[in-house]
Amino acid sequence: MTSATVPESLQEIIDDFQAMEGEQRVQLLLEFSRELPPLPPELEEAAMEPVPECQSPLFLSVDATDRSAVVLHFSAPQEAPTTRGFASILHQGLDGLSADEILGVPDDFYLSLGLESIVSPLRLRGMSAMLTRVKRRVREG
Repeated sequence: MTSATVPESLQEIIDDFQAMEGEQRVQLLLEFSRELPPLPPELEEAAMEPVPECQSPLFLSVDATDRSAVVLHFSAPQEAPTTRGFASILHQGLDGLSADEILGVPDDFYLSLGLESIVSPLRLRGMSAMLTRVKRRVREG
């Protein structure tokens, strides 16, 4: 993966994870889970797209009407910190970027977070599914 295709905001997150080891990475993921912003009052979970590949309930909303600044929202229960952490990483790394920047993110960027020895492959597939759905929504505009 070349950092040229990873937006700076997402590369900073990757760098933070790479600077840590083992349990520190878990703690950082939990920190991200606490930073997932709440949904705006006008957006209800029922109107959002579910991501059934995630082990915990996760819903996302992608507003790509302004191709220069895509707006992302994620909803996941407090008792699902791994899923919330992944959603928060995507939110912090991609929200507000252009459609082209988001579409340029490598589909497997999450492997560079170094979580594969800590988080189950099933959960990692959930993060991959989140990114895939975000990109699909961006393409649809």
